[in-house]
Amino acid sequence: MKDADATTAARQWREAAPGAVVLDGFHALKHALRFGAEVRLAVTSDKESVLALAAELAEDLTEVLRDSVVEVPATVLRDLVTKVHPTQIAALAVRRDSRTNLDELTRLPRLSPVVVLDNPRNLGNLGAVVRLAAGFGATGVVTTGDIDPWHPNAVRAGAGLHFATAVERLALDDFPPGPLYALDPEGDDIRSVDIPDDALLAFGSERHGLSMELRSRATTLLALPMRPQVSSYNLATSVAMTLFHWGGPAPSPERAG
Repeated sequence: MKDADATTAARQWREAAPGAVVLDGFHALKHALRFGAEVRLAVTSDKESVLALAAELAEDLTEVLRDSVVEVPATVLRDLVTKVHPTQIAALAVRRDSRTNLDELTRLPRLSPVVVLDNPRNLGNLGAVVRLAAGFGATGVVTTGDIDPWHPNAVRAGAGLHFATAVERLALDDFPPGPLYALDPEGDDIRSVDIPDDALLAFGSERHGLSMELRSRATTLLALPMRPQVSSYNLATSVAMTLFHWGGPAPSPERAG
């Protein structure tokens, strides 16, 4: 694609777009590439700026981006992408294989928890949870309900880290094995409970909380500490507090951009 013109790139984008994952912005593309995504096409209206960002934040990917990213006029980029990211780059990738996700979610012994979002409604929060799960080294994120966890807005909020963990929508009867720890105001104080590595950590929707069906299946109900008269935490905040209490990855001597 190095020498492809804008017309060819636009045509190839439209051909590849159905069923593909939209990587919206530099950081989404960066993380997808680092975690092995098959990127079909990447376009930008300012390749020089993209390469400057790579030199600053992702030196390991500079040459890959130099060889693969296609520059197109800004008008073409706006035509291809509904909402252009401030970094002026977007890409299409192959969705992570469901069989791979399910293999990772069900493989035992499991060394880190699975985050369960019960009928989430806010795609931004969903993506933020995926980003947290990837950062903490959680095995994956399972959602219930009718929202696709791979929706472009969720992938955007997750900064492309859907490719760094197993993200899958499942029915309750298809959940991975393991004890189900559900977050609920009537549960035991989380500070008094040790969360095992093979746990499923379930969180209710932003408005309605846990469904009665999922709550009834919980092995243990857990409550986060909260000041009286404060009604709730943001979903991603609740997940972060719970994963922090569980543990997380060992400190790394090097910090990637």
